[in-house]
Amino acid sequence: MEENKNMTKVLVVEDNPFNMELVLEILDGMGFGATGAVNGAEAIKNVEKDVYDLVLMDIELPGMDGVAISKIIRSRPQYKNVPMIALTAYAMKGDKERFLAAGFDDYISKPLDVPDFMKRMEKYRK
Repeated sequence: MEENKNMTKVLVVEDNPFNMELVLEILDGMGFGATGAVNGAEAIKNVEKDVYDLVLMDIELPGMDGVAISKIIRSRPQYKNVPMIALTAYAMKGDKERFLAAGFDDYISKPLDVPDFMKRMEKYRK
């Protein structure tokens, strides 16, 4: 399959199959090139073999949490300026600020508000 060089490539790190399918379907429908990873090890393997334009990171993951994984990814030179978005069910007062302080560029709470999610993804389109 010929890949469009102008397509925004997104890595979605999410262990819930329903959420993964929903996010990948939305991004695909919007014309993004989305790849899924179900845990930190898979996410790290993906960033070692490809460069993404955007990373959507679940926080509650098996093994290593999304904050730790994002720090590992961010430590790679080619990911220093790649936007990383916390995609999480943590939606209590202060959670957004906590994830932004941990190095994420944005925060989206689950369950997803699909129209809002799509609108917010538009600003990351290449």
